Amino acid sequence: MPGAETFRVAADAYDRHVGRYGAPLAAALIDFAGVEPGMRALDVGCGPGALAAALAERLGAASVAAADPSEPFVEACRAGVPGAEVVAAGAEALPFADGAFDAALSQLVVNFMRDAEAGVREMARVTRPGGIVASCVWDYTGEMTLLRAFWDAASEVDPDRGAAADEGAVMGWCADGELAQLWRDAGLADVHSGTLAVRAAYTDFEDLWSPLLTGVAPSGAFCTSLDDDGRAALHNAYRRRLGVGDGPFELTARAWAVAGTVP
Repeated sequence: MPGAETFRVAADAYDRHVGRYGAPLAAALIDFAGVEPGMRALDVGCGPGALAAALAERLGAASVAAADPSEPFVEACRAGVPGAEVVAAGAEALPFADGAFDAALSQLVVNFMRDAEAGVREMARVTRPGGIVASCVWDYTGEMTLLRAFWDAASEVDPDRGAAADEGAVMGWCADGELAQLWRDAGLADVHSGTLAVRAAYTDFEDLWSPLLTGVAPSGAFCTSLDDDGRAALHNAYRRRLGVGDGPFELTARAWAVAGTVP
């Protein structure tokens, strides 16, 4: 579970970092999973609530529950999705009854679980037979532009530490086909996988850079671990690798997705 502790920060820091991709990614994941009105759904590892909010829009807040181990994120999700049941809990021990949901989804969470297979089995346990279990994770090694460029810049500035912290190297379940295999190993049936592509807009490079200074996520933790000179070098290398100027720009991001049904 490398880096999970770096999400125990203010929700605003997350929202300004990878969270700005959250709403379009949530909509894409819900469509990919086939979640339909009339279902009751659970968001596992809800963070500040992007997926829970999207589920509430489709299903109604009373039909949505969410769980996250970070208290600041739980508070933010409760505030952002009034009417949903939001609890403080990790994926490996969900406080819900067997078969309580028609669908259990997680967004950008599996690779941060202490025990991914146990977490997916818990998602399946709280989902009824025939129900849907679905997830997505970033393509850290390829087309998640924000993070791929960051870790390439980090390895340029501090080759040993940057390479050792690179999420593309240290995260599990983030290569093509790995999520599908995890789903099968956890006992899910009718497993299918695919990719989700989203975009995010920035007013300028400092809009992208500033959340990292809060220490949010593994990237932010690496940034704040550097001294002033190291951070300045990282700032310049990162901007150069992204190839952005002083004005607005957009970045693309790709996630691997998987869905299966509970036998």
